[in-house]
Amino acid sequence: MYNINIKPPIYDPEAVQPMRDELLYVGFKELTTPQMVSDILAPKSNETVLVLINSVCGCAAGSARPGVALSLQNAIIPDKLATIFAGQDRDSLDLFREKYLTGVAPSSPFIALFKDGEPIFLMPRYGIEGRSAEEISADLVAEYDKFCKGVGPSISPEKYAKLEYFISCGSKIPLNEE
Repeated sequence: MYNINIKPPIYDPEAVQPMRDELLYVGFKELTTPQMVSDILAPKSNETVLVLINSVCGCAAGSARPGVALSLQNAIIPDKLATIFAGQDRDSLDLFREKYLTGVAPSSPFIALFKDGEPIFLMPRYGIEGRSAEEISADLVAEYDKFCKGVGPSISPEKYAKLEYFISCGSKIPLNEE
């Protein structure tokens, strides 16, 4: 149904790499193929997966990525952390939205917590825009404390203190020239 790399990235991959690196630094796995999406969200007994649809927009940089990273300093976190980059991992995102977010309006950034392959908490862009990283983190931590059993933090507080965020207006990110 889905072929890998049918849709090329919209933005220059090198230009968005710092935005990807922030999430990799705190323990996320990138879902760059549709198969990776299916594999990580396959129902597993009592397993929780946090998925962040990453984006070049300002609310991803200013609130979503910092809020999620902060939330992962909690003592209880999801079992797995996954990210799909909107405008980059296009085939993966199409499958994710079609199969796992049926009936949910597309948005990016977007945060979703899954348990046993089913969404149990959704935070679309309108729940992110205009909110601080601390507010987003608090909402996520409340969900982790209810549903998750993973042991946190995802990285040590010392390593977390060294995390630097890439903040840039999405309109300044160059398009992919390939």
